[in-house]
Amino acid sequence: MKMTFHGAARNVTGSKHLLELADGTKILLDCGMFQGMGEETEELNEYFGFKPDQVDYMILSHAHIDHCGLIPRLVAEGYAGPIFCTSATMDLARILMTDSARIQEQDSNYSNKHRRQKNMHELTPLYVEDNVVEALRLFKIVEYDEEFEITPRVKLKLTDAGHIIGSAAVHLTILEDGKFTNLTFSGDVGRYDDLLLKNPQPYEQSDYIILESTYGDSLHKDLPPVEDQLKEMIEQTCFVKGGKLIIPAFSVGRTQELLYALNALELKGVLPDVPYYVDSPLSEKATQVLKNHPEVYNKDVQKVLQVDADPFAFKGLRFIELVEESKALNADPRPCVIISASGMAEAGRVKHHIKNSISNHKNTILMVGYCEPNSLGGHLINGDKWVSIFGEEYQVMAEVKVIKSMSAHGDYNDLLHFLSCQDPKEVKKIFLVHGEYKVQQNFAERIKTYNFKEVEIPEQHETVEL
Repeated sequence: MKMTFHGAARNVTGSKHLLELADGTKILLDCGMFQGMGEETEELNEYFGFKPDQVDYMILSHAHIDHCGLIPRLVAEGYAGPIFCTSATMDLARILMTDSARIQEQDSNYSNKHRRQKNMHELTPLYVEDNVVEALRLFKIVEYDEEFEITPRVKLKLTDAGHIIGSAAVHLTILEDGKFTNLTFSGDVGRYDDLLLKNPQPYEQSDYIILESTYGDSLHKDLPPVEDQLKEMIEQTCFVKGGKLIIPAFSVGRTQELLYALNALELKGVLPDVPYYVDSPLSEKATQVLKNHPEVYNKDVQKVLQVDADPFAFKGLRFIELVEESKALNADPRPCVIISASGMAEAGRVKHHIKNSISNHKNTILMVGYCEPNSLGGHLINGDKWVSIFGEEYQVMAEVKVIKSMSAHGDYNDLLHFLSCQDPKEVKKIFLVHGEYKVQQNFAERIKTYNFKEVEIPEQHETVEL
């Protein structure tokens, strides 16, 4: 059998790995969208590197757009097989892919107004809502720890990866030439002792492991509690400076963690008295999905539920749905907190909020998760003094702050913990994906000190024999 790495290879988005068995069966692990890759992004998303109509099966690790975001395009180009995932992942993928289609259309229309004025070629969405509907018909539910037979020679098991609701590590047992081979794909590994979710599960011995490495050279420890950091930034921005705190946050996972932390401040009686807006219809839907799956909560959240029926709601919180209401927030000069998607500030309503607040020193832009270096969020974290938004240059006068401890990705200790259930002598090879190349090189050396001898960092579209 052989594996080809068509995405998240020496970069952090576009997860897409194609397994081809000796009998010709092709199994695709994830089908994610590239995000924040600058001018390359459009081209990367238009070229799969394989023919969708020749793929037999697909397995989705979780519902983040960089893992599921190109599924509608995959189906539009001929894929007709099943898409296996957990029930929570299907619930989230439905709203995320639909929202992605709408955002693509809205952003294309907005950008094309400027592009027409400059005689530039117009942008076309990667897919539309009808493609999403077609894709959803192919989804098949496989719950955690269920041994599922894809074919008589291929068995599938999903274990909780602790990254977002429904996230799974994928385990395949494959029979070829009278021999069984066990392959694990980590998906994205969450943090042990996460704010909301259970820890990643241990799993059976694998021969080959495809492992994400986003924070392969970072540690998240020894930072103040998230709620304390939020409280300090809200008071400094809204009360001292009299400005707005703009927080780009992924609709799934990050937004709910922020709401949970703010609710914790209210339970303690110290939540700053300002308006709080979640300006993302998708975030409201994603929050409801999380409420519908309380089985994913860790013990700490279960304790909070004993005294608070809704740990994601508090005084002063309002969800914004209508575009007109979103625009009104930019026209309102009063101090407030705005949480809006996307997390990398590459698309959606938050991009407009940043555009309208970035050149005012009273305001603060708070980044709370990983950003691809070429994304708008990445440029802000890097300290760029000027940034491009919708094709126009804006001077960065607002304060830019970062809370590193809110990443849903595990740091290198978490990733090593994820590997700790394995006997290194029995693992033939680890392939590092979903990470920046320099980070992966450092992490590969660290892994080897734990007696995992063979660690590779595949390139984009590279094929390896297993």
